[in-house]
Amino acid sequence: MDFATPNGFRDFMPKEARRRERLNCQIQSLFEERGYAPIETPTLEYMRVMDQGGHVPGNPIKLFDAAGDLLAMRPDVTLQIARMCATRLADQEGPFRFRYSQRVFREAVGQTAENRESTQIGLECIGEEGAAADAELIGLMVEALTLCGLRDFTVSLGTVRVLDDLLNGATDDAQWKAQVRDAFHESNFVALDELCAREDIPAAYADAIRQLPRLRGGAEAIEAVRALVGPLGCAFGLNALATTFSALQERGLADCLLVDFSVISSFDYYTGVLFEVYSPELGTPLGSGGRYDNVLAAYGKPRPAAGFAFYLERVMSAVERQNQREGERPLRIAVPKGSLNGDAIACLQAAGLDTTGLENPGRLLMIKNPGVEFIIVRAQDAPAFVALGGADCGICGKDSLVEANLDVVELVDLQFGACRFVVAEPEGATEQVEDRYWRLGSIRVATKYPRITKAYYDKLGQQVEIVQLHGNIELGPLIGLSERIVDITATGTTLRENNLRIVDDVLASTARFFANTCAFRTDERISKLAEAMAQNVKER
Repeated sequence: MDFATPNGFRDFMPKEARRRERLNCQIQSLFEERGYAPIETPTLEYMRVMDQGGHVPGNPIKLFDAAGDLLAMRPDVTLQIARMCATRLADQEGPFRFRYSQRVFREAVGQTAENRESTQIGLECIGEEGAAADAELIGLMVEALTLCGLRDFTVSLGTVRVLDDLLNGATDDAQWKAQVRDAFHESNFVALDELCAREDIPAAYADAIRQLPRLRGGAEAIEAVRALVGPLGCAFGLNALATTFSALQERGLADCLLVDFSVISSFDYYTGVLFEVYSPELGTPLGSGGRYDNVLAAYGKPRPAAGFAFYLERVMSAVERQNQREGERPLRIAVPKGSLNGDAIACLQAAGLDTTGLENPGRLLMIKNPGVEFIIVRAQDAPAFVALGGADCGICGKDSLVEANLDVVELVDLQFGACRFVVAEPEGATEQVEDRYWRLGSIRVATKYPRITKAYYDKLGQQVEIVQLHGNIELGPLIGLSERIVDITATGTTLRENNLRIVDDVLASTARFFANTCAFRTDERISKLAEAMAQNVKER
């Protein structure tokens, strides 16, 4: 019998449990001293109640109860507190200040190394609006992280108002606006540039939207954005951000602040200032928060509100790694093997990096040069190394990023390694394939890329049985293992030699420079490297 815990769940043994308990008690004492009352919410909520508040954070673990109601294990505490304030506290004037330390549960995406159970520690301020309340919350989050022993971290501040105003001014095309928001949520600068290149979008708005996530820094970044969007009448949201930033400066927190307009949460309930906190020691954000003035209205009682939460496990891990680090770590870059290798090395060299030893590494998997380390990986693995913090940034094909589907910042289209994904079938087999689909309602497709294949057929509304292979994909239809294949091709020669014809194009792919989300916001070397690469591509 297997006595292991389920994936993403774990035990805490006494030594670690005591440390967690001590830190939690210290943090809760700090919050209590500042006037925040404790609160607890149920582990299970009706899924329909969570949906009422807007985009439900994460991927909730769902189940049906005996009555047939769909329930969600608590994926986040904010929506629960909003529901409670709008119902049980509806007749009380407020404001309310609540603190909590609770387990949250989120389903892992694919076979990733994510925890499915984590401890969220947070505050919610209900019934107060304005920069003073926002600054109070951010200041308390910084105090709590410092109390945990964390010294090196960055609080990235942004606002959703500017982007919303720009999108509404640019067009009435809801689909385009949704695609732009997705590009912001996914930190996909390449997709954003492509969307802003549409000829029917007014040039001034397109340029402002394209530049917005690239403007970062201190108070000067706010003024740069004001100069950019002010003539378009889209600067209103900057006032609250500037006032909040100024209040935090007065608290002596300027050194850990970064104004970053690329910080746009995927939680669509935020309405104003929002923020995320990053550590250079960890590949994922430690926590986040912001203003969500419209959420309580969804439950029937409008009130202004703001809050934050951070993950205790991530903070403890960042502190541990911080204490083990000696000096500044070199910038670590994932370099792909195979067909992209030569062009990737040339690209890095042209950007000013010392690539000595990278062209002929022998059996070495890591090349260490002054200020930079290169790890040599399969292109398909580069997204995992970067997303999980094993490397700060890397190069791979767009296809590898799509197939991995991990949280990274896609910075530059390097415009080499061009290839395309295609659907192919044996010559003369179209009628046979269509007959099978009409008889059985699905066809079999062999591929090395199941996620890309599924996304393509989902878009067509067709059901397929995916046969995942790791090589010689062309054999699938030749021996009756599948009716079609989805594979990558540059010239189509291999397909023709095996009597296969291209039925449709799926995806065009070129090499991309991309970065870990935290490293991008805590290490300015990555932005400088991206700028150099983009300039080299432009001049090529």
